[in-house]
Amino acid sequence: MSLESLIPLAHVRRMTNALPPRFDITRPEIERVVAAFYAAVRRHPGLGPVFAVHVEDWPAHEAKVVDFWANSILHERSYDGSPMAAHIKAGNVKPGMFSTWLDLFDATLRVELPPEKAAAWSALAHRIGRSLRAGVVERETLPGGIPKLR
Repeated sequence: MSLESLIPLAHVRRMTNALPPRFDITRPEIERVVAAFYAAVRRHPGLGPVFAVHVEDWPAHEAKVVDFWANSILHERSYDGSPMAAHIKAGNVKPGMFSTWLDLFDATLRVELPPEKAAAWSALAHRIGRSLRAGVVERETLPGGIPKLR
């Protein structure tokens, strides 16, 4: 019997992390935050329609986002993708949407997590959000290179 036959591969990946988590949080907490956040996104008048155009399978989308955050926070090796490429490919993601996304994410973190965990995750989300926004802004400019913010 091999190790893989006894333990699911995703679990083996989580067990072999070389780096400690960025902050103290569990995968079930990440799953809870992601589920609550996307429930709020679906109800949001501005963000809901943007996501609805692209997401056909919400459980699969949420699972992929959980893997992204588990990779970013817990250093799991369960995420395979490029958030930058996905946001650019979507075509309907505009730079001004990132502040709305982050506000809603921060509100979700405050409801779902203790203050210290919410603050740590928020700081990471804002760093990632700035990077994503910059990538979208570079592709969305007005004449003369002026960023198109809406």
